[in-house]
Amino acid sequence: MITSHRLFITFFCILLILLPNVVRGECTCDPEDDDRDKTQALKYKLAAIASILVAGAIGVLLPVLGKTIKALSPERNIFFLIKAFAAGVILSTGFIHVLPDAFENLTSPCLDEHPWGDFPFTGFAAMVAAIGTLMIDAFATSYATSYYRKSHFGEAENNASDEEKVGEHAGHVHVHTHATDGHAHGFLEYSGESELLRHRVISLVLELGILVHSVIIGISLGASESPKTIKPLVAALTFHQFFEGMGLGGCITQAKFKSRGVAILALFFSLTTPVGIAIGIGISSVYDENSPTALIVEGIFNAAAAGILIYMSLVDLLAADFMNPKMQTNKRLQFGANVSLLLGAGCMSLLAKWA
Repeated sequence: MITSHRLFITFFCILLILLPNVVRGECTCDPEDDDRDKTQALKYKLAAIASILVAGAIGVLLPVLGKTIKALSPERNIFFLIKAFAAGVILSTGFIHVLPDAFENLTSPCLDEHPWGDFPFTGFAAMVAAIGTLMIDAFATSYATSYYRKSHFGEAENNASDEEKVGEHAGHVHVHTHATDGHAHGFLEYSGESELLRHRVISLVLELGILVHSVIIGISLGASESPKTIKPLVAALTFHQFFEGMGLGGCITQAKFKSRGVAILALFFSLTTPVGIAIGIGISSVYDENSPTALIVEGIFNAAAAGILIYMSLVDLLAADFMNPKMQTNKRLQFGANVSLLLGAGCMSLLAKWA
């Protein structure tokens, strides 16, 4: 997983370097806001950096630190309820916050009618991202399964063969039992390893989807010079970051990363939006959110992020837990999880009024 972390960090750094350059202003479609106040806007931006940083860190670390609290362990019913709430938040983020922004960007009158008005690029980008996420999920799990089978079962068969040879010389007939026990133990171990890898892939891909959207939000907020626009966003994005952090933190907890891996993922999540805001402040003099390049880049990235978040929330978070035998046989837990899901989706949808 060290290689995965390096690839993840490399991709994130490239995103931070390239995105501000490709969204520099080229032309202005709409007139500038009349309520621009750089000094007042800067105060709100600094407040946003501090509050979003703290809220994100608390949100992502709560489930992680919950491992030390017995009541919040992944085997407890309360963990299913927290995950359902967080999955509702992530699902709402994809459908209510990210996808509409992508549609707005790619259907803007600032873009040429051809080809942007001839084809639904937003839905296409979201679909391709969702399919790509499925392929990554399936390929990683398949690769791990194949690798573990070859490495573990091949070794087990060699050991069993050696035992049989020893048994033949000694006149024992119980070696087949030992071999069978070894295979059974190996299968259980392999199942656990396969499930662990799946959770790790889910955590990395989910964080990637969240980070792409967070960078864009941060740059947009940082580049704005309208206090009326920024003020309501500060509170809304603070809650937004906290709830998303809880969802990601739950996935990180199940992935059982080492302390270094947990620290890297939590740090990147907590810093992404504040760093995006700082970049936005730095390029505010040249940034034009209505330039064709800015609209296209933000629209495509938002659509891809929406596809990833929607797929991950429905398939890897909700379906996995709601089809879990523990939940299927416990009607009380099932009802509680459904209520938590609706609450999470509802609270996040409500925030769309301000952000």
